[in-house]
Amino acid sequence: MDKITEASLLYDFYGQLLSRRKRQVMELYHEEDLSLTEIAEEFGISRAAVYDSLKSAEKALQEYEEKLGLLARFMRTGTAIRRIDGMIEELIEEYRDNRKLAESLEAIRSVISGLEEG
Repeated sequence: MDKITEASLLYDFYGQLLSRRKRQVMELYHEEDLSLTEIAEEFGISRAAVYDSLKSAEKALQEYEEKLGLLARFMRTGTAIRRIDGMIEELIEEYRDNRKLAESLEAIRSVISGLEEG
């Protein structure tokens, strides 16, 4: 996963743990795609101060992940769900003639889909 995607996901998981200012800087930089200079002008501070705030926020998010591991667990869960879904598809194909088993497998698949949605 690239650094921008990782930063966005870490922000999604841990952003509320940051100070208000650091959240604003992260949002403007990563979500609004503003430059450091544009953010500095927005807050009336130096470009260096924005850079320091951004790097401090990103470091804090990394530290939260190292301690809590929510993003890693989320990624492992997604991978496992995709593998299970593939296995279910293979079983449905293999046992298509067994209607009851196929229906049970479809029911399991719908439960898994519910997990992915939310």
